[in-house]
Amino acid sequence: MADTQLSGNRFQEPEYLINPKKTVLWLLIVASVMLFAGFTSAYIVRRGEGNWEIFALPSAFIYSTILIVLSSLSMQFSLIKMKQGNKSTSITLQVITLLLGIAFCISQFNGWQQLRADNVYFSFTNPSNPFVYVITGMHVLHAMGGILFLLIMLFQTLRRIINSSNTLFLSMCNTYWHFVGILWIYLYIFLTLYR
Repeated sequence: MADTQLSGNRFQEPEYLINPKKTVLWLLIVASVMLFAGFTSAYIVRRGEGNWEIFALPSAFIYSTILIVLSSLSMQFSLIKMKQGNKSTSITLQVITLLLGIAFCISQFNGWQQLRADNVYFSFTNPSNPFVYVITGMHVLHAMGGILFLLIMLFQTLRRIINSSNTLFLSMCNTYWHFVGILWIYLYIFLTLYR
């Protein structure tokens, strides 16, 4: 294990062969993948048992997809700009990512309102209803965790803990945010195809 190094009065991440923080992040991502694999498997099994009413997904979910893709792009460019030493552009892109993430969550809430307006409630009279709410709701919780991650990262960037020579935390946030985006795209396609 490497020793902690100080550059001036700034903390530098020690160098590891396998970084323990990244390992924990990947374990959390794998656990989340297993969780959603369980949800989608249960969805397919229950759908096959019959008594399954089909309803249209709300248009807000399309806007959610666009927002999450744009936020993933802005997050990636934020990391690239930080590595290039362009901190101010990186901060701007982090703020854009944060705002797009919040807009994504708002769009999801709008989607649930559209479902209720179409008389699709969290009710077990139609077994397909609760699945859509639970699957999308769990994803929103993951997105909100990502928003918290983004806020902490932005605060650390403003405090100069994150800089062009110390991008570990920004890189981890980038990985998690891409995961949230890819997960939503998968869920949206899944819910569209398996109505």
